[in-house]
Amino acid sequence: MRANVHSLAVFAVGVSAIVSEDGTGRLPAMGWASWNEYACDINETVFLRVGEVLVDLGLKDLGYEYVNIDDCWSDKMKRRDENGRIMPNATMFPRGIKGLTDDILAMGLKMGIHSDSGTGTCLKYEGSLYHEKVDAETFAEWGIDYLKYDNCNVPEEWEDDYPYWPDRPDLFVEPPPRYDYSISKNAIRYRRMRDPLLSLNRTIQFSMCIWGGAPVERWGNETGHSWRMYGDITPLWGGRDPTGWGVVAMLNQAAMHWNDTGFWGHNDWDMLEVGNGELTYEESRSHFALWATMKTPLIIGTRLEGIKDEILAILENKELIAFNQDTVYDDSVMPFNLDGPIPETTANITRTVSHYVGTSVAGIHVFLLNGDDEDGEMSIEFSEVPGLESSKTTTFIVHDMWTGEDFGLFTSSFTVDVKSHDTATLRFTTSCGRHPNPEWMPSQTQPDEILRKSAR
Repeated sequence: MRANVHSLAVFAVGVSAIVSEDGTGRLPAMGWASWNEYACDINETVFLRVGEVLVDLGLKDLGYEYVNIDDCWSDKMKRRDENGRIMPNATMFPRGIKGLTDDILAMGLKMGIHSDSGTGTCLKYEGSLYHEKVDAETFAEWGIDYLKYDNCNVPEEWEDDYPYWPDRPDLFVEPPPRYDYSISKNAIRYRRMRDPLLSLNRTIQFSMCIWGGAPVERWGNETGHSWRMYGDITPLWGGRDPTGWGVVAMLNQAAMHWNDTGFWGHNDWDMLEVGNGELTYEESRSHFALWATMKTPLIIGTRLEGIKDEILAILENKELIAFNQDTVYDDSVMPFNLDGPIPETTANITRTVSHYVGTSVAGIHVFLLNGDDEDGEMSIEFSEVPGLESSKTTTFIVHDMWTGEDFGLFTSSFTVDVKSHDTATLRFTTSCGRHPNPEWMPSQTQPDEILRKSAR
């Protein structure tokens, strides 16, 4: 491992993290990926045009820097060349991946690619199991900056002895007491790619698409920069369909794992479906706001050419992006004012947590999600909000992060109208515009404060 490029840093809590000299992975990744909109209908032209549009729309300047090729890019018939190198589809990519990457990098963007920790990808294209070293070296030679590493077509000998998948409790096998999931076969398979990536004289962001398996939040920080925490997302609000889970299911899981993310390692709640499928405008706003404030990677998954102005406005909200990319506070927002424990996702995929609180360099933030099917008022008592209750003031400027305008000065409480499935995005500062409680962070909050009886 080249110490001048990467290191495995051990923090005070005893958890190792992959630290890169250039800062890659410290903050959640931002970019665009092909799967949600194009699936296998991809070619060089798609990605070149995406790069151009990211620049033209100003999204690149907001931080959306990765242009990610998802599944189906390789030659499904020839697989590998005589040197064992994975082969791109020559029809889709006539100049190879390197030719495309050179053009993307010339735009000031970065190139991402997809592979798999099994023998084949989810669509049964070539996987990287048993070829990790040559594939890592090949990706580096092509100028790749980001690797999404999936979890399909895993041979039987690599299946865990004590399987755990958060969206498949029927497959769970109870491990022995104090079992360490970091020695599971899932963890070992992902480390098989981590190690050659770290040996490169190039930083490649390692996005582990492991669906929350082998409780990855317990060992992911020492293995990759981000880790998928659940099954695939689909553009629905509640429920699920054959392709994946709706936004509510993801939010329930995220609310249970809000404290498993931070600098150098991030829970990944899957690509953004903002503007896609059956999601309403308000649902797309909630989806983006909560993904941003839960500090997940912000990977756009909608067609950018011809994008509606109202959808583009969601994706380019500077205040929510600033929360996601805050360089001082790394805590996700946390749920508060709950009526009881957060429901298991598979038991409740139509209702989710409504109250979240977090902090940034700009102030204390409260996010109020109206999960009802009707518009309504939502209220908070400042004495009930972690971070505000321990502030030295009870009077705050309340700011709307959607409009960029202030609601005004309020004492003790605040009420706002919120449309069905929309989210109020509120920032609190003192009457002088200062941070009301800069020493407070969600991770300092005790569990009994989170589970306080709801004031709704």
